[in-house]
Amino acid sequence: MRFNALAITTVCILALPICGCMGKVRYPDYYSLSIPPAPPLETAAAGPTGTLAVRRFETPAYLRQGRIVYRETPDQIGFYEYHRWATDPGAAISTAVLDSLRANHYFSLVGLYNSEQRPDYLLTGRVERLDEIDYGGRVRVEARLSAELTNMRTGAVVWTGSANQTSNVDTRNVNSVVAEMNTAVEGSIQRLLAGMQEKLSSTGSATR
Repeated sequence: MRFNALAITTVCILALPICGCMGKVRYPDYYSLSIPPAPPLETAAAGPTGTLAVRRFETPAYLRQGRIVYRETPDQIGFYEYHRWATDPGAAISTAVLDSLRANHYFSLVGLYNSEQRPDYLLTGRVERLDEIDYGGRVRVEARLSAELTNMRTGAVVWTGSANQTSNVDTRNVNSVVAEMNTAVEGSIQRLLAGMQEKLSSTGSATR
């Protein structure tokens, strides 16, 4: 195929900015949640109360894109282009919930759900929010979780609950934002599980 001189000149001009930027490629930074197990609860039952399987917590579609989220208004979602999650936050939060339940010894056996299991109870949950909040006077983060517990023998939902926590960001950088997200998620998990165990203890729903 033949090219005339004008076409060749145009191609060369368009290629110049691309060549000039080759030395300035920016690669994303990746972050992960690191959430310690919740401490044992004072309201925990004296003995084990059946087996429990934990299904991986669901996440909204916007969190599954992998980029860390910020909100400049309650209804506007923005994404950091070069600051991303190394793994799905839902997976990290599911693991933290699992570790917290094991540390509390409220159930005799706790594990991740698979279709071959026949546990007494199934815990399903969802990460409703894990956002940086940039409106309302100061920068903060919000973590919001919801969950429900189903008796697998009867099919009845024996508990539903939600928990959220905000944490202020004192230093405006993404490392600080992620650190406060860890704090907010940890607090939300503690509140969520405390509510579940309080419900089971008061109603005697769990099998002994």
